[in-house]
Amino acid sequence: MANHKATKKDVRQSEKRRERNRYYGKTTRNAIRTLLATTDKTAAQESLGKVVSMIDKLAKRNVIHKNKASNLKSGLVKRINALA
Repeated sequence: MANHKATKKDVRQSEKRRERNRYYGKTTRNAIRTLLATTDKTAAQESLGKVVSMIDKLAKRNVIHKNKASNLKSGLVKRINALA
């Protein structure tokens, strides 16, 4: 365990960040899962904006890589456009 004050503080901060990142990541994954389960095209298009925003925020915070964010968004848009 860390012995310096600054190192102890860094451990506390990194734990908070880790929990926050896990929460946002899980929430976004659940939103993506819900969006993919939607069969109605209009409802899917309405919720697409919120999900894309969530993905962009994850990439901005470096929780996921920007290329992964792009791939997720691209796949979601293709999937929604394919709905009849």
